[in-house]
Amino acid sequence: MLSQAILNKTNLPVVTSAMNAAMLRARVQTNNIANVNTPGFTRVDVKFEDELRRALDRTRLQGTRTDGGHMKIGRLNLSDVGPTAYRPYDPTLPSGVNNVDIDTEMAKLAETQIMYSYLHKFHQGAFNKLNSAIQARAIQ
Repeated sequence: MLSQAILNKTNLPVVTSAMNAAMLRARVQTNNIANVNTPGFTRVDVKFEDELRRALDRTRLQGTRTDGGHMKIGRLNLSDVGPTAYRPYDPTLPSGVNNVDIDTEMAKLAETQIMYSYLHKFHQGAFNKLNSAIQARAIQ
């Protein structure tokens, strides 16, 4: 209980969500690469950053739901933001044609790996800071 109160006051929930998005994005990109020669396969992408940006935007109003059946309005809570896989709509793509470009997917996968590595180091640093604070010692 106390640990959740402490952790929720840090940027760790946002970093954890971003790491989850990077992991999903890597799985999606490797699936796209694996299906580069599959006839009729359409690529899948992941959306996360735009939703995160909207949730962090303090200038947007945030609605309050008084019933679980009500729709969400306004800015989302950070706990509600997560990655979503989807197939981008491309009206110029003829039916049955594979739209995966291997070079683009490989470049995006490399970018995702770099992002995940950065997020992991950031996450590790945040835990080291918390650990140092708990043990009342200098940050290393």
